[in-house]
Amino acid sequence: MFDPVIAPSGTLLGLLQRGRGDGTLHALTAPRAEALAALNHCVLRDPRHDWQVENRSLYYARLYLDLNGELDEVEAHLFGAEDVLDSDESRTGLALAVLGHLASYGRRDALELLRRYAAHGSNWAWALDELALRDDDAGLRALAAPVLARFPADPEGEAELAAAVRDAFEPRPWRLWAEDPRESVATRVRAAHEAGSFDRWQRQMRPTGPRPGWSVSAVFEWAQQGLERGAALHVPAARCLTAVAGPDDRAEIVRAAKDGSDGARCTALRYLADGGDPDALDLIEGAVATGSTVVVDAAVDAFERMRSLAAVDRARGWARRPDPLGAAAGRVLACRGGVRDRDLVLTALREAVRGEGPDAPTLWTLVDGTGRLGIACAAPVLRHVYRETASSHLRGRAARALAATDPSFATGFAVECLWDCEETTREIAARHAETGDARVVERLRRLAADPAEEAEVQTAVRSRIGPEETAV
Repeated sequence: MFDPVIAPSGTLLGLLQRGRGDGTLHALTAPRAEALAALNHCVLRDPRHDWQVENRSLYYARLYLDLNGELDEVEAHLFGAEDVLDSDESRTGLALAVLGHLASYGRRDALELLRRYAAHGSNWAWALDELALRDDDAGLRALAAPVLARFPADPEGEAELAAAVRDAFEPRPWRLWAEDPRESVATRVRAAHEAGSFDRWQRQMRPTGPRPGWSVSAVFEWAQQGLERGAALHVPAARCLTAVAGPDDRAEIVRAAKDGSDGARCTALRYLADGGDPDALDLIEGAVATGSTVVVDAAVDAFERMRSLAAVDRARGWARRPDPLGAAAGRVLACRGGVRDRDLVLTALREAVRGEGPDAPTLWTLVDGTGRLGIACAAPVLRHVYRETASSHLRGRAARALAATDPSFATGFAVECLWDCEETTREIAARHAETGDARVVERLRRLAADPAEEAEVQTAVRSRIGPEETAV
């Protein structure tokens, strides 16, 4: 899937793509046709950089409800010719998840679309999972025949059916079908259940990788072979060294960390860092200076895992380096530094935003550290990250940091965060938003009464308003 093109943060489309609370608030005051066009654009062209972890479906579903939006464009997207040509679940997953939430809110048209797509669409398994949570038994039983018809009644088809049953995220439909009164349905599904269980057992009995009794050199060789195949195995290899290596093997491991093959060097650095070896920090510094990109990345990662006071002290000396080790040092101080490190963390935060923009991966740790250390003068940078990042998770971290550093948060961003796409961000808002704003009180009541809202959010809401205010 190609990276999405994100519109500017000051536009309605850009706000909705980011999942910001202001997106909903602006959409509700914009012309309805314009708001629905922007909403459909987001749902049909998933704007998330990491669609597997970022939330948007409930956010968009709620906006469809508020706008009383039709689902014609969603239907055309699901059942168009492209559904046959492009079966990647990321093309239709967001639309199906939105339909699932709409169905849970009682939208019959959304439920019917999910049923049709489960019967005829390419990404039928996702639709079936949505229905497993929302449809009644009769609706699910009616899908048994069209779903099973996807699998030919030959050995290859039965193997594919067994894999589908084994890998199903929601087992409810398959359990219903295993008890179906139609013998042709029940027999196939029960056989698929048994075959899937047997296959899982066989895979567990065929473990790969190092065995007890391996030598240190054999572990290094295994890590290098994995690297040559394109598989980074230095992390599990380092764990193997913990079981294999003894005190007499330290010299060999240190030599590998200095000038071994890339696989051996990565493994040795990780092992020595995790074990708190006194030479680990010097070896990491040397690896960053002389190693390949793979070795540098492994060295930096190993350093960031270290918890010792020596590692934090070394980070203070490395923090101003203009290289990956300097960036890692800033993150180490953000996680484990003290008040004396505020200036270094603030500098790292500013340099990251200036050099890499508001979506830089390093910002996740730096933003958290800024809030942890209570760096009040970082608020302007945090506000910029909040507004501009395309990552709803990073925006939530910025909101948490602002709650700890910015006195204006309660009357500013916290208000719009009540409409945010991420439940953790809504929870922060529920704990901090100023209730003197009438919009805040009304939104808190609505979240408290919404059965689709996360329990943590509702707990935060009820800590702010009395039981009598949650009634609807």
